[in-house]
Amino acid sequence: MKYLTLILFLNLGSQFVLCQGLNNTWLLGNDPGWPNLGRIEFGLSSYQLLNEQRKMAFKGTQGTISDHNGNFLMSSNGIWIANANNDTMLNGSGLNPGYFVNSWPYGLPIFYGNVFLPYPGDSTYYVLFHQTELSNDYIMGIYSSVIDIQLDGGLGGVIQKNDSILADTLGWGISAVRNANGKDWWVFFMEDSSDNIYTVNITENGIDTLYKQSLNFTPFPHGNGVQLTFSQDGTKFISTTYDNPIDRNSSVVLCDFDRCTGLFSNTQVIPVSSGSYLWGLAFSSSGQFVYTCTSNYIFQINTSTLSVDTVATYDGFISGIPPNCCATTFWNMYLAANGKIYITSGSGVKHIHEMNYPDNAGISCDVQQHTISLGNYFHLRAVPNHPNYYLGCDTTSSCSCLTTGIEELANHDFKFSVTPNPNNGNFNVMYLLPQNKKGKLEVYDVNGRRVYEMNLPPWSTMQSISLPLSVGSGVFNCVITSVMERVNKKVIIYNE
Repeated sequence: MKYLTLILFLNLGSQFVLCQGLNNTWLLGNDPGWPNLGRIEFGLSSYQLLNEQRKMAFKGTQGTISDHNGNFLMSSNGIWIANANNDTMLNGSGLNPGYFVNSWPYGLPIFYGNVFLPYPGDSTYYVLFHQTELSNDYIMGIYSSVIDIQLDGGLGGVIQKNDSILADTLGWGISAVRNANGKDWWVFFMEDSSDNIYTVNITENGIDTLYKQSLNFTPFPHGNGVQLTFSQDGTKFISTTYDNPIDRNSSVVLCDFDRCTGLFSNTQVIPVSSGSYLWGLAFSSSGQFVYTCTSNYIFQINTSTLSVDTVATYDGFISGIPPNCCATTFWNMYLAANGKIYITSGSGVKHIHEMNYPDNAGISCDVQQHTISLGNYFHLRAVPNHPNYYLGCDTTSSCSCLTTGIEELANHDFKFSVTPNPNNGNFNVMYLLPQNKKGKLEVYDVNGRRVYEMNLPPWSTMQSISLPLSVGSGVFNCVITSVMERVNKKVIIYNE
């Protein structure tokens, strides 16, 4: 009987569970001439790599979004918008007017060049913020387009397109974070050759405000492109800067952010790399660590101490068409729905890097280079631009709490799993909390004595647990509670 129970636990822990959420899909492939492209669909603890026939390719810009049940809705590479069938959405062609689209017909090279957001206050509408170059002098155009997902039999249609927000000397990259009221959005883009950041507040009435704020750091020269990124709780923001195009000494800019006022503060510039540009940026799920990379190195920054650690060095792997193409180096970074960080390369290659434990300090974050093989197709740089869609109200702020527009589910499915099981007291718990709600994890022994507890933030989906040796061996009950709902799993601890 004990043996059968172990088998049951192991099967539960190894199942792929599709993540309920708007951010579960990453589309792969950089050349529409290949017969099959691919996608990754993320679960809470794993992912599935799928081949598919698709017209849209990506060179850097990628926006995707699903509905709150994880059903894929639409994508954009900065040239056009595709529907769930990967065909041109109704009125979805002709994005980003200007010469730049003609120069990049298979997708814009701007990483974080667009982002899909649920429209505040209306679950049937989405807004796409997108940017393009208007001239060779770093004049960028920022636009918005609105999609009604009910049109064309539920495949969606664009009802407003290329509404101009701003034309100015701007750097590459758009970012977004939920307003503290839990309903509206803040959207951001950087002025080129400057420490100024533009902030847009979008409400159910459209764009409410547009203003510019200095972040108080020495600005970079022309042409900085960066993954402007927020922590999952929306309280911290990161960008990059460098001193000049010759020396290329690069730093990470870390700021605090007030989701209620939309203002940045406490800017800290952290020197990271001598002689090389920084490309990718990502927070760990908890926000304790920031990751960035040059082509050859991945760095970890502790946001509390500001210490910098090198956690990976490019191992020389060639992926693509040997012997000369292509170096599987480091480029863009993506914190996925399963809590892991994925790293692309600067060239079109057949492999992606995976960081298994971003919330672990130093090399225990476990960067596995070129561990994901994409088979016969190539992928170049592009990662999805997914803000934390489930970030709710900040009840500690002065902002009034408004509805999020994302419906709560009765009899919530926590999608709770424990891996590995059995274990030596070190294990991962994967879960999905009710949207925008906090939770608590508790571990009880067979006598009902609580031996461990921790709070679970509303944006989290995974935690690494390490029980003290004094807990001993045996069968324990792991319990997650949130908003008067409860789920539990048995776990076997075996300490030698």
